[in-house]
Amino acid sequence: MTARFTLVDVFHDGAFTGNPLAVVSGAEPDSATMQAMTRWFNLSETVFLLPPTDSRADYRARIFTLAHELPFAGHPTLGACHAWAARGGSPRHPGRMVQECGAGLVPIRQDADRLAFAAPPLLRAGAVDEATLREVATVLRIDPERIVEARWADNGPGWVGVMRHHEGRIDIGLVGAHPPGAEVAWEIRTLFSDGAGALVEDPVTGSFNAAVAGWLRETGRATGPYVAAQGTRLGRSGRIFVDYDGADWIGGRTLTVAEGTIPLDLGSRRS
Repeated sequence: MTARFTLVDVFHDGAFTGNPLAVVSGAEPDSATMQAMTRWFNLSETVFLLPPTDSRADYRARIFTLAHELPFAGHPTLGACHAWAARGGSPRHPGRMVQECGAGLVPIRQDADRLAFAAPPLLRAGAVDEATLREVATVLRIDPERIVEARWADNGPGWVGVMRHHEGRIDIGLVGAHPPGAEVAWEIRTLFSDGAGALVEDPVTGSFNAAVAGWLRETGRATGPYVAAQGTRLGRSGRIFVDYDGADWIGGRTLTVAEGTIPLDLGSRRS
């Protein structure tokens, strides 16, 4: 038994500059196998494309990190939609797709050469408690006094959003403003624990950008469409396009880099 896989570059600004994603389709292995395959691909997330169970959805996505399954994540959402369309998926409404995932139904739209998803509601919002703030400052190795604001930005992965003072260079803060007139408005960085408990940095993170978009708009720091950069310190050129029409839309370019087949019965083979 085999499945098909696609490697997609999401939020890129030219090939090999975004966040890579593996999308597996054509089979439905059990959850343990999905987790094992995700660890083997060794990317921040792997998505498994499945038939929808909700009649309003075009497809269903199960999203795995190296450690566990997520109800929602941003770059897997755009990458899954890209792979689904490339595999011949046809939406009910041209240019408008609906993904079913653990967080429910997520609208996606085609914006010229980009895909964009509507930011899902936060599972946890509001100010971060003092104990969590101290822990975050310790992890980032910064003085808590350098933090401008911190709030929960959890729409699935469990993000804590931190905005710090910017003094000419953004080298560790999670959200920072670029100077007026710059190519991009904001610089984003995200750190998370991998399956082994090590702290790693994600090249581009759609879910966190979705939460940040609402944060910036609600506090008056962003009043219109903007472009954010992420992955800069990793040698990437991630670009996230944000606009608002009653919902925050998080967009980016997607590109198929490789595709092929993968056997699912390797565990039964012996040399």
